[in-house]
Amino acid sequence: MTHPREDVESVLVLARQGLNGCEIARVTRIPRGTVRDWISGRIPRPATGAPAEPCPGCALHEELVDRDFAAYSYLLGLYLGDGCISAGRRGVFRLRVTLDRSYPGIVEECLEAMRRIVPSGRASVYSRPTDRVDEVSAFSKHWPCLIPQHGPGRKHERDIELKEWQREVLDGHPWRFLRGLVHSDGSRFTNVIRHPNRVYRYPRYNFTNHSDDIRDLFCEYCDKVGVRWRQMNRWNISVARCESVARMDRFVGPKV
Repeated sequence: MTHPREDVESVLVLARQGLNGCEIARVTRIPRGTVRDWISGRIPRPATGAPAEPCPGCALHEELVDRDFAAYSYLLGLYLGDGCISAGRRGVFRLRVTLDRSYPGIVEECLEAMRRIVPSGRASVYSRPTDRVDEVSAFSKHWPCLIPQHGPGRKHERDIELKEWQREVLDGHPWRFLRGLVHSDGSRFTNVIRHPNRVYRYPRYNFTNHSDDIRDLFCEYCDKVGVRWRQMNRWNISVARCESVARMDRFVGPKV
């Protein structure tokens, strides 16, 4: 997204006062990756004309069949959890997905998905030296066309709706979409229930997101694949029934 010039100035002022990138991101509510770019000197130029927009009439998504629908479904799930798109020079956009470094398998799977969707997009992994996260990114003029959920502000503060063509893609690969959602904002763990005479342990999945729309998408696609879920509280969806956990284990599994 394009930030006002005042945001850039605020970040640079806080940096000169000695705050680090994480502290500045918390204060300004600007993504840490964007803050780091500005502090390191990668400051966006003032707009000299119309703002960068998706290519008029772009139908790149219609060519995905020649690339990989499954990769797109997975990448969209990751984006809805941990991704952002920022505008660069000459109408080029950068998709970034921030992932926990403890799961190198997910980082590699994300990188491969980006390479399949935009083969010439210079996909790469950047390991932040001060955080335990890896940032997977790729450049393309078409990211806003491919991921129209991109927009100003945080995802849970705006509407997230799928385009008709996206639903057609996801309906053909619902498990890949769920896998991306779980790899970004979900977990698989062992739940422990203690009774006076016995301790019960069983695996379960949990999905957490502050966006009502994104949680609804998780639940919708669980319904499509026959996974039973339950609303635990305002932000959390639980999958705990044995047969549903078994189905999730087959197509998603623990994070690696």
